[in-house]
Amino acid sequence: MNEATTISALDAGCLSCILSFTTPRDACRAATISKGFNSVADSDSVWERFLPPDYREVIARAVSPVAFESKKKLYHQLSDTHILLDGGRLSFNLEKESGKKCHMMRARDLHIAWENDDRYWIWGHLPESRFEEVAMLKTVCWLDIRGVLATSTLSPKTIYSAYLVYRITRFSEELSVPGKTKIMFGGVVTVTRGVYLQQPHTHAQAQVTPSTRKDGWIEVKLGEFNNNDGDEGEVRVAFTKHETFWKTGLILEGIEFRPK
Repeated sequence: MNEATTISALDAGCLSCILSFTTPRDACRAATISKGFNSVADSDSVWERFLPPDYREVIARAVSPVAFESKKKLYHQLSDTHILLDGGRLSFNLEKESGKKCHMMRARDLHIAWENDDRYWIWGHLPESRFEEVAMLKTVCWLDIRGVLATSTLSPKTIYSAYLVYRITRFSEELSVPGKTKIMFGGVVTVTRGVYLQQPHTHAQAQVTPSTRKDGWIEVKLGEFNNNDGDEGEVRVAFTKHETFWKTGLILEGIEFRPK
């Protein structure tokens, strides 16, 4: 009995179970090379295993109702775009390759030094942002941005990276000076120096530099942590530039957490 015959001899339940232990990409590939796998590759029993266990609770928190015809379509809907949760305070999507959770905290829920003093920061709407408000830097000497997220909202047994998401205006000043980041999780504090919001004029091996995202915003990595069990409390992240130079021209959207 050849391999193709062996696979075709399995019933739909066995084939679905096999695919559910693979990945979304592998399930799609298997469907193209095997009639047996193709017959079950779109089934809800397969794609529900690729969704987070609490996906029903997550989409119930969505600002706009999440409608879907199948679990496969829901998976692609959540991995191709984001949804807003909790009254628009948090953005959620799935990493397409793994189905792991990704979250972005809005700027309004971050701790920003002098954020409520309109001499330094103002809050406004930017059509390009997923959130209703972004933080717009007028001028500040002490640039200090911090965020706290409950790790139970993330996928367990996953290494996560945190990113500052922002834009820079044409009239920016002193943002090319390197800053420092800090991640505190599970009793471990990781500090990274030489983190740039703008591309530096000179390059060194230890520098962390920004990149442009697909959505047109800019991001720079703040650090990473291992969310071993998913219930270890909170992860705290920070970006600081405390030099005496006055800085201007930063538009802050939020901090994103996504699998490494």
